Amino acid sequence: MLINRQLKTLLFLVGLACWSLSVSAQQTIFSVPSSDITPTGKILAQQQVDISNEELRSSTTVDYGLGHDWEIGFNLYNLDYLPQQRTWQRNDTTTQMPYAPLLLLNAQKTIKLTESLHLGIGGQTGLNLFPTEHSSWMGWGYVNLGGSFFNEHYQTVIGAYAGNHRYLADGATMGMHLGIDAGIWYEKLHVLGDWATGTHEYGQLVLGLEVYLQKHLPLALAWRRSNSDGSQGVVIQLTYTPK
Repeated sequence: MLINRQLKTLLFLVGLACWSLSVSAQQTIFSVPSSDITPTGKILAQQQVDISNEELRSSTTVDYGLGHDWEIGFNLYNLDYLPQQRTWQRNDTTTQMPYAPLLLLNAQKTIKLTESLHLGIGGQTGLNLFPTEHSSWMGWGYVNLGGSFFNEHYQTVIGAYAGNHRYLADGATMGMHLGIDAGIWYEKLHVLGDWATGTHEYGQLVLGLEVYLQKHLPLALAWRRSNSDGSQGVVIQLTYTPK
């Protein structure tokens, strides 16, 4: 019953995105989609590494701007290295943790509501690579309300998400998330933060600073805390943005 309800929610999100005929990037603040749009014909790339005592987790996003507020791309998520075992993690048997590693296709839409507000609708879906038994479908979708203020120097996002257990791991398959990007010294030094509800691995708080190495190359360093057990880690994120 719960899985059917969650799948219906995901289908609704995908259907709404297709109905509105416009999609944007999967670029994230840290975990939460920022709803920024890659310009037409340009490529955005984002590399993130999450460092904890137990593992190193790499997540890669590449997106291409199609124009008319559309963007599509792919994600290589949950590429996990276990230092103590000196091995890469492969999981397709238990939802105590997300399946790994994942190859996903993504798409997101933004609809302009006012000069300052927009609606973002998106998601990502795909399969786990290098399965131990068999590859399985997984997916995740969301609807966000985003805001840009003071000539886009300050950006906020708040929204709802839904996904299956293979993507999120055990816990609620629906929840809320929010984020902020504050350009204290615009395109020089930004304060970033996001938070998602839930006791799975997506449910966490991440706070950090972003420094622009070049105009198109911001580097962020953050502290992460899990909702479920309070475990902590360090997040390093490098983004190439064509804006």
